[in-house]
Amino acid sequence: MGNQREAEGIEAELRRTFEQIIPFNRVLGLKIDSLDFKAPRLRFDMRPELVGNPVRQILHGGVISATLDVVGGLAIALASITRKAEDIPVRHFPDIGTIDLRIDYLRPGRGHHFLATGRVVRLGGRVAVAHMELVDDTGEQIATGSGAYIVG
Repeated sequence: MGNQREAEGIEAELRRTFEQIIPFNRVLGLKIDSLDFKAPRLRFDMRPELVGNPVRQILHGGVISATLDVVGGLAIALASITRKAEDIPVRHFPDIGTIDLRIDYLRPGRGHHFLATGRVVRLGGRVAVAHMELVDDTGEQIATGSGAYIVG
């Protein structure tokens, strides 16, 4: 029972941290759609403030890049928490910083909402790698990315 409560507490704290405490995530309107430890997912709605091309009314490339970076970090955080939970109780979230980020823009960002998914490729002692993707509300892939993160 304590483990279930601890897991629920960690989930609530992750949601609060990613959705409310990090100011830039609030600006983007990022919400946790799934905390699947193998493939967490973020969701955000299209808004006029996120448009990068006013003529074409498409999502700004920086919004795409930032969202993929955040979901990569979320995937790394979840994997780190899972690994630490096996050894000791989790008292705080790992510090994660982006070392390198690569984004492939595949299609214009059009839609009512978007989903970003992250998957950990490698979780080392200090460096982790994640692959990410962004799809629109029809499931069409908008962008993919990969990122290297320092984990402390």
